[in-house]
Amino acid sequence: MNTDDRARNRIEQITAAINAALDVKTIDVADESHLHVGHAGARTGMGHFHVTVVAAEFTGLSLIKRHQLVYSAVGELMKTDIHALGIEAIAPGERAD
Repeated sequence: MNTDDRARNRIEQITAAINAALDVKTIDVADESHLHVGHAGARTGMGHFHVTVVAAEFTGLSLIKRHQLVYSAVGELMKTDIHALGIEAIAPGERAD
């Protein structure tokens, strides 16, 4: 599997994991690994990702609680595929989509 295929596969896995755990209205997962070439995490073969997700479960929750929900959703991937994960967790209606 080449680098592009691995990145697409990881994006699909992250998307599927979050969709399975939350009532997702919209989701965007970006591979930002190219921004971290030479970084210690990049040498492990794991990736750097950023996720923007709008989900009903975030309504009324603090930023920390929202992030905990996302980290819980991707749990095992944090051990095998994700070195770093940036999260933008938004409740429906908090901004125009």
